[in-house]
Amino acid sequence: MDEKSLIGQWNKMRVQIIQAQVAPALVLIAITVLSALGLFADASDGAKYLALGVAAATGILAIISQYAAVREGEALLLDLKKINNPSALTKKIADSRGLLSLSAIAVVGLGIAIFALVVWAVLG
Repeated sequence: MDEKSLIGQWNKMRVQIIQAQVAPALVLIAITVLSALGLFADASDGAKYLALGVAAATGILAIISQYAAVREGEALLLDLKKINNPSALTKKIADSRGLLSLSAIAVVGLGIAIFALVVWAVLG
């Protein structure tokens, strides 16, 4: 692949990571609103477990998608480093592996932390 194609692929992967956050964010908004209104306090156990299951499934699928995009992005960065006479943008992107690795750690760590908070909000 040439430099322009690799940068285009990089941008697609970044968009994929961002888009994978939309569904979990909507689920978290719904759970936050329901929790803030105190509706889980009177909800049946089945409804509470359903909310937890939906939050878990949505979050796990998003984490897998984001983590896969990060791994593919790391491989792409290696290809960008091999470009002859790279542009300043290509050099900057190719040097961002540390940030990309940090993103992978944050995706997993924050996902677990947020799910713990969801369990606390739903089950009280």
